[in-house]
Amino acid sequence: MAAEVGGGDSGKKKGKKKGRKKKANPRIDMTPMVDLGFLLLTFFVLTTTMSTPVAMPVVVPAEKQEEQKTEQEKISEEKVLFLYLTGKDRIYWYRGRENNEVKLNYTTYGDKGVREVIYKEREKVKRSGLFDLSKDPDPMIVMIKLSDDASYRNMVDILDEMNITDQKKYMLLDMEKADIEIVQDYEKNMNLPSSIEKSLANLAKSGAS
Repeated sequence: MAAEVGGGDSGKKKGKKKGRKKKANPRIDMTPMVDLGFLLLTFFVLTTTMSTPVAMPVVVPAEKQEEQKTEQEKISEEKVLFLYLTGKDRIYWYRGRENNEVKLNYTTYGDKGVREVIYKEREKVKRSGLFDLSKDPDPMIVMIKLSDDASYRNMVDILDEMNITDQKKYMLLDMEKADIEIVQDYEKNMNLPSSIEKSLANLAKSGAS
């Protein structure tokens, strides 16, 4: 009996190579992450304390008063500290008069500027002996006069200084013609660029009309 010998085929196909399987990109389902995001957002909204606006109390006189004093109480200038708020973030100040003349001074905002002026002038008023400290332990009054050139930020800063220095008696007023002229003369004598240009222009308009 003759044995049958197989050829070189040996049951495999020739000419075809086994290729690598193409890997598919993995698909990530983000639906659970969306749910988690909303849960976290809800958690933080419910547990976070909303910031409340901080307001600074300012005491102003009533627009209408049933009873008005016929005579205004005269206030000694020795206990009145005048602060002129002008443009270019400048503050001019004086207290009292020397030989019936105003001696204007210049200062800045902050602890080394107007704050230090308030503290020093308050002590000078107390030590002057002109006022009865038993009736009024803190007699000094601060008159804050704003020019048309002063910014809203200047007003906020000076009110902060009133709170920091615990100055209880102060008033906010507009600069009048005499105040504008005092500042104008001081800046001319000191060769300073004008910080009251708007005030001067408005003053000229009111004079022309």
